[in-house]
Order: sequence, then C-alpha cells, then structure tokens
Amino acid sequence: VQLQASGGGLVQPGGSLRLSCAASGIIFSINVMGWFRQAPGKEREGVSAISNTDGTTGYADSVKGRFTISSDNAKNTMYLQMNSLKSEDTGVYYCAAVDDDDVNNALRPSEYDYWGQGTLVTVSS
Repeated sequence: VQLQASGGGLVQPGGSLRLSCAASGIIFSINVMGWFRQAPGKEREGVSAISNTDGTTGYADSVKGRFTISSDNAKNTMYLQMNSLKSEDTGVYYCAAVDDDDVNNALRPSEYDYWGQGTLVTVSS
C-alpha cells in the first residue's frame, strides 16, 4: 500500500484547508485510515480516523466540530476538511492505513502499518 498526502499550505487563523490522501497498491485489504500530525518538538498525534468497513469516524477532542474526515472509495482517496484553523493546528500532517481488523485505538500511531510522506500545514497570520 502506498499513500500520497497533499493539500497542505499556509493559511491564516480561522481559514480552511482540505487535505487529500491517495492510496494505491493492494488497497482492498485496508480496514482503517487515519490522519495524524506532528508539530515541531512534539510527538505524532492522532487527528481523525475512518473505517473503510462501515464508515465510522473518530476525532481527537482538539479538532471535533472543526475537522471532517471522509473518503471516496471510487477514487481511493481520503480527505480531511479543516475549518476554523488555529495556530496550534500547525504541523506536518500524515495519512496512514492499517489492514488489521482488530484496531483498538484508531488514533494511536502504533496501530498503523502504512504511512504517507506528510504535508505541511502552517496556520499563521
């Protein structure tokens, strides 16, 4: 499985961005996909995740009500719509996937097997 994240950039506080994650390779086995971010000097943290089986979604408390995860199976692409961005949302955003059907915590990086290269999101005035 190969993942390609895109859509990052510089945005002012209160602005919006949409990240995309294109999946290729042996993707029929993917069970859960997620978005993670890593700010300078901090550990990678889970932002949001979506089940490819039933569409169930999950969000970190810090982004609930502002971010929306979705997927387009026909395009093998996952999205993260980010609204009302704050300076603390700044970081490198990674998409990830796992084909294990026994995921205990979809916002935990260690659950995932496949990672994209990351796209930088900078929220600053």
